[in-house]
Amino acid sequence: MRLRILKDLWIRHTFRILLLLTLSMVVFIGIGLFIKSLPLLKDQNLFTILSGSTWSPLKGQFGFLPFITGTVSVTLIALVIAAPLCLLSSIYLVEYASALLKKTVLPLINVLAAIPPVLYGVWGILFVVPLISNYIGSIFGSTNAGYSILSGGIVLAVMIFPIMISIIVEVLQTIPPDLKAASLSLGATRWETIQKVILKKARPGIIAAIVLATSRAFGETIAVLMVCGNIPQIPKSLFDAGYPIPALIANNFGEMMSIPHYDAALMFAALLLLTIIFLFNLISRLILNKLEEKA
Repeated sequence: MRLRILKDLWIRHTFRILLLLTLSMVVFIGIGLFIKSLPLLKDQNLFTILSGSTWSPLKGQFGFLPFITGTVSVTLIALVIAAPLCLLSSIYLVEYASALLKKTVLPLINVLAAIPPVLYGVWGILFVVPLISNYIGSIFGSTNAGYSILSGGIVLAVMIFPIMISIIVEVLQTIPPDLKAASLSLGATRWETIQKVILKKARPGIIAAIVLATSRAFGETIAVLMVCGNIPQIPKSLFDAGYPIPALIANNFGEMMSIPHYDAALMFAALLLLTIIFLFNLISRLILNKLEEKA
C-alpha cells in the first residue's frame, strides 16, 4: 500500500513539473526575445518605435506602426469574412445536413487544414490577386495590381475555415437534444430554436473557436507574405498594400544584419507579435469568463 501511495505521489509531482515546463516555454520565449530586443529599446523610445511610420534601417528609423496596422487589418478582414461563413456552415452541417453529407463534407474540410500555406499563397496569386485587380478593384476605382490587405484577408480567411468550422461543429454537437426538443415542443420553429436556444447555449464555445482561429491568423506568414504587397505603409483602404509583422520577419531575417540594431528590430517585431497575440487571448478569455458567469 505504501509503495502505491509513493508511486501516485511521484506521478503527480512529475506531471506537475511537466506542466510547469510546458507553460514556462512561453515565458522563456518572451524573455529571450526581450533580451535580443534590448539594443533597440535602449537606443530609442518605445512610444516612438510603436507610433513611428517610417521604416528605414539604413537611417536607423524603425517605425512599427505600418506593420501593426497591416497585421491587424489583414486579420480583421479575414475574421469578418470567415466568422459568419463558418458559423452558418456549421449550423447547416449540424442542424440541416443529412448524415451522408456530414460524412462527406467534414473530412474535406479537414483536408483544407492539411494543405501547406505556400499553396494557399500560390492560389492567392493566381486567383485572388487577379480577381481584385481586374474586377473588384475596378468597381471601386482602384488601379493597383491586386496585391493588397484585402487579398491577404481573403486568403487568410480560407486558411482558418477548417479550424473554425471543426470547433464550432463540435461545440454545436454538445448541445443537449432535450433543449432542442423542449423548444420545438413549445411551438418554436427550427430556426427560432437555433437562434434562441442553440446559439445562446453555444456562445462561449463559438467565441473560443473564433479566438483560436484568429490567434492562428495573427501569426500566418508565407501565404499572407505572397499576396499583401509588403510595402511598409499604413493602409488607407482595402486595396492598399500592407506589410504584416510575420511577413517582415520572414522577409528580412538573416539579411543586412550588419546594420546597427537591425537584428534587434526584427527580434522586437517577434516580441510585438507575441504580445499582440497574448493580449488578444487575454481579453478574449476575460470576455468568455463573463459570458460563462451569465450562463
